[in-house]
Amino acid sequence: MPRYEYRCRSCGETFEMSRPMAESAAPAPCPAGHDDTVKLLSAVAVGGTATQAPAGGGGGGCCGGGCCG
Repeated sequence: MPRYEYRCRSCGETFEMSRPMAESAAPAPCPAGHDDTVKLLSAVAVGGTATQAPAGGGGGGCCGGGCCG
């Protein structure tokens, strides 16, 4: 189930909540009990390491694959 981040307009606290995507925009009371909250836009974190492409191309495609006469 996705996690969404919200901020309370009354006390300023930021909190997360797990809920179905269909309910992501529904009101989410803050831990202090306030109802005036707004859903924040989140960045997606992607794990792993970057690798560098080999020198000299070789990326496929017509001209990269050697089919262009």
